[in-house]
Amino acid sequence: MSVANHAMTDRAKVAVLISGRGSNMTALVDAAKAPDCPYEVVLVLSNRPDAQGLALAAAAGVPTLGIDHRPFGTDREAHERALDAALRAAGAEYVALAGYMRVLTPWLVEAWAGRMINIHPSLLPKYPGLDTHRRAIEAGDAEAGCTVHLVTAGVDEGPILDQSRVPVLKGDTPEALAARVLEAEHDLYPAALARLVAG
Repeated sequence: MSVANHAMTDRAKVAVLISGRGSNMTALVDAAKAPDCPYEVVLVLSNRPDAQGLALAAAAGVPTLGIDHRPFGTDREAHERALDAALRAAGAEYVALAGYMRVLTPWLVEAWAGRMINIHPSLLPKYPGLDTHRRAIEAGDAEAGCTVHLVTAGVDEGPILDQSRVPVLKGDTPEALAARVLEAEHDLYPAALARLVAG
């Protein structure tokens, strides 16, 4: 076994939860290809079996799984217990939410406390929830951005790990601002995850 191979096995094992196209997931997977990255992505999991991101992850050689939330009806925790079993079976040590569009129950949040992170497209504590770019523009903010935070029971309320700032330009539309913030997300998220797992 070469030294390089041994170093790879010592990396933190991360699972990524997605619901859609998975652009932040792709950024995390791409960053993990670097020899000095302290984490590896061991599973990409979606509540939508047809999520575009699953195909992208599979193409990158990452194991994928879709566990449809719909058969579970209103029993969110039952769905999350299925997710949790898959996360543990994959050997995940950390969970990164990347466009996972379901509010988590306290049960799952507790199970992964301190080891589950999310990226949010605003400078928290400003603008938790949805429609962040329109809200920033309408408020006349000079800058917007994105935040990586630990996941807690409150939506977008967990301790902030890192932020990236993006100027709001004259005449900005929510779509134009969103595109620039997304680029910042793709740089910020892998870096913040790497720092977290490296302790």
